[in-house]
Amino acid sequence: MSSEKAPKDELTQLKDENDRLKKSIEDLWTINQLARIISTTLPVNQILDKVVSGSVKAIGAAQGAISLLDEKKTDDPFKTLIRKVDETDFTKKYRLDEDLSGWMIKNRKALLINDFKNSTFKGKHSTVEKIHSILSVPLLCKGKLIGVLSLFNKKNNREFSKNDQRLLSIIASQSAQVIENARLYEQEKQLRQFEQELEMAQSIQNRLLPKESPEIAGIDLAGISYAAKEVGGDYFDFIELENGRWGIALGDVSGKGIPAALLMANLQATLRNQALNHSSIVECIAKANQFLYLNTESHKFATLFFGVLDSKTKNFNYINAGHNFPFHLLKDGEFRQLEIGGLVVGIAPDSAYNEGKVHLSSGEIIVIYSDGVTEAEDASETLFGEQRLQEIIKKNKNLSSQKIMAEIYKEVKNFQGGTEQDDDITLVVIKAT
Repeated sequence: MSSEKAPKDELTQLKDENDRLKKSIEDLWTINQLARIISTTLPVNQILDKVVSGSVKAIGAAQGAISLLDEKKTDDPFKTLIRKVDETDFTKKYRLDEDLSGWMIKNRKALLINDFKNSTFKGKHSTVEKIHSILSVPLLCKGKLIGVLSLFNKKNNREFSKNDQRLLSIIASQSAQVIENARLYEQEKQLRQFEQELEMAQSIQNRLLPKESPEIAGIDLAGISYAAKEVGGDYFDFIELENGRWGIALGDVSGKGIPAALLMANLQATLRNQALNHSSIVECIAKANQFLYLNTESHKFATLFFGVLDSKTKNFNYINAGHNFPFHLLKDGEFRQLEIGGLVVGIAPDSAYNEGKVHLSSGEIIVIYSDGVTEAEDASETLFGEQRLQEIIKKNKNLSSQKIMAEIYKEVKNFQGGTEQDDDITLVVIKAT
């Protein structure tokens, strides 16, 4: 009896050992295949897809997911990027809820639960009847947690085993560095692309702004723009018209970067075209507004101050389309603000505009500026304000337009101290000589 039993025990042991060796070979093949397939030359999403697919197939799970950690998001730090479902009736897609996420961030080790309903976790998953088992392992790169690889429900109502945990941990260990390298590579590519876009936007902007101020008999005219970032949203322009007349513009377009630079180019081209083809500045701005409205996105617009200066008569006709009110320093030392106009351009198709008129006597000054001047802040978040700007203009009224601009900019920067410039600073100064 015992002699018959011994061969059976040996056969059972041989079969178990054979199954174990077979499983080890399959696991080794899975690991080698993943190592061969995934590389940093692939986009990160393709790497994640192959890791999840290989894990679901090798371990026989119903569903798998990779969630990468975003340390900037404190409320929901894991972003699930790839999910794989390997059963047609298991249609709902699951991910680690906050309870499990918090556990993984704290413990940074494998989590194996085969009776999830009766586990200590009481997050969103605990109410989902179809989830009965979870196997999650951390993705660790040089000791840093970068994400979690999770499998849900072992197929055929079986349980996840310690061998499954070991295999998934090896897959995660081999994949983590590749995933992190691929992610860093894509971030670097995005940064390079962003830098190229900035260079393009800078080039567009530099071509738009006047290289030098025009020489006009009886008028001292100057303009400058200091961008807060690599590319600004402010714009100014001098447009030579017929019979000694000059169009003078200063605008602030919505947005930053390439979109703002393109909108600025659109605004300049439109305004120049309309100014050269219409003697009435009301018609000029109305047409420019309508064109921008029809040819830009609904949330794109620009504040704009535009005027036409007659160098012979020193008359200045203007329209203020939602822009900061320029200051006109009169001979008696009083200030007048140039307020007449209408809505910002590009926001409504049929905006109505009114025209304002002033005369520049000898020594009088008009300062047109963007909100980067008056809304500049010091360390205590106090605004530079209109009063300080008026005082600087009055104090330096005997200087040239170029020097008045330089003094305004110097005082704004002194006021800010070490505070970073948040907005573009653009100035145009007109002085009758």
